[in-house]
Amino acid sequence: MHACDQPTIQAIYPFDARGIAKRFRHAAIFGALDVLTAGETMRFCNDHDPLPLLAQLQTRYGGALEISYVQREIGAIVIDFTKRP
Repeated sequence: MHACDQPTIQAIYPFDARGIAKRFRHAAIFGALDVLTAGETMRFCNDHDPLPLLAQLQTRYGGALEISYVQREIGAIVIDFTKRP
């Protein structure tokens, strides 16, 4: 079972990249992260490990964004992005 198919607690907002066209994904992800407030989490779901995206996020947000894997299996990647104060 993919972790994105499970209910989430309050202040965790799911973002399923699997249904977004590849050419729009990064812009959509940046837009979603930009509107998070401190303490909120975006639960990112994808079918592959987005290592280039993670490098871009580190450059763009630095220490303002906590990145932690929830699920890291072939075909089922789930990462929590939490906005720090």
